[in-house]
Amino acid sequence: MSAAPEYRVWALPGIPEVRPGDDLAKLIAGAALGEGLPGLADGDVLVVTSKIVSKAEGRILAAEDREAAIDAETVRLVARRGTLRVVENRLGLVMAAAGVDASNTRAGTVLLLPEDPDASARRIREGLREALGVDVGVVVTDTAGRPWRKGVTDFAIGAAGVRVADDLRGGVDAYGNPLVATVVATVDELAAAGDLVKGKAGGLPVAVVRGLPHVVTEDGEAEGARWLVRPAVDDMFRLGTSEAVKEAVSLRRTVREFTDDPVDPGAVRRAVAAAVTAPAPHHTTPWRFVLLESEESRTRLLDAMRDAWVADLRADGLSEDRIARRVRRGDLLRKAPYLAVPCLVTDGAHDYPDARRSAAEREMFVVAAGAAVQNFLVTLASERLGSAWVSSTMFCREVVRDVLALPEGWDPMGAVAIGRPAALPAARPARAPDPFVTVR
Repeated sequence: MSAAPEYRVWALPGIPEVRPGDDLAKLIAGAALGEGLPGLADGDVLVVTSKIVSKAEGRILAAEDREAAIDAETVRLVARRGTLRVVENRLGLVMAAAGVDASNTRAGTVLLLPEDPDASARRIREGLREALGVDVGVVVTDTAGRPWRKGVTDFAIGAAGVRVADDLRGGVDAYGNPLVATVVATVDELAAAGDLVKGKAGGLPVAVVRGLPHVVTEDGEAEGARWLVRPAVDDMFRLGTSEAVKEAVSLRRTVREFTDDPVDPGAVRRAVAAAVTAPAPHHTTPWRFVLLESEESRTRLLDAMRDAWVADLRADGLSEDRIARRVRRGDLLRKAPYLAVPCLVTDGAHDYPDARRSAAEREMFVVAAGAAVQNFLVTLASERLGSAWVSSTMFCREVVRDVLALPEGWDPMGAVAIGRPAALPAARPARAPDPFVTVR
């Protein structure tokens, strides 16, 4: 009968205060040879707190203003709540305060994460091989919280000589079910195991894990911990709520060229669901969205609109050449694989005996329609769909109502071209709010 799987983990006492320039491998080797300790052996894994790595590498910054240090280490804001910031740092790690730590360091200073934690782990591993003649794995760790879970845990930010992940995809479980998504983050599990004996305030920055030689690899056989950083394209939770709204607003650009990729009708309906949360007068719902999902319906509408436009231009006395050029410039809607026609419905509007108040009443409804369309466009952007809101239908509302068989009270408020952008729009220049603000 085979023995049950097991491993041991213990902390290494006796590591002195680490200072810039110290040789960590020598300090760890000396501690490992302490009296009463089992020493180090091939196949062991050293779990090393990043704080001592940062100290040895001189990543100590005099910073009365910790926020400035966080700014310098940040490449992207993920979420903010009050003074707390969760950011992506220059290592690609998403952490509170970019991993800038004001604990376990002198007052008036902060610790930055190592420049290259994988390289740091390799140096410690090579130093221990030279000092003690052993082949061990090394994991450099830091502490972070996790979405949807209270509390913090240690995780790997650097690794050398360790299999960082166990990819079980393509295998089967004990019942023969296929495993299609299971990738175990082995180094993170080692980091958490080590922290159980190191602790956060016990002055024990290094732990040894023994009994798992299968996770230790030869030089060059394993990726570093950087492999575990999820690329942006696969990140479903890239932003906090308010930051996601801001990004969607910034992505809301007029797109003039679309790919031929089909548009998901469900995404458009989610945008409609957001649109109808806009404010409206008198507790009304003055919006309707006509979705043209077939090429036949789009062509029929756009042909009728073009004929009406040509008739208007001829009535204005334009030459056939100028008319043709105008019509070609108006072909944006034809390039889109999907069209939506937002309509204003003024059911519930108040009747007033004078024109002034009646005009103001309609304006309230028009403003509500604009708010709904803005919600619609922003939500499309959050779905990674491009759009262009054009006013064409407002010049031939009767034609649009007739072709689409709409009720008399529906006022088409332009048309929205929707599709996948053929190219990313140019960066939008920053626009300060001050020129648009008057304070009284």
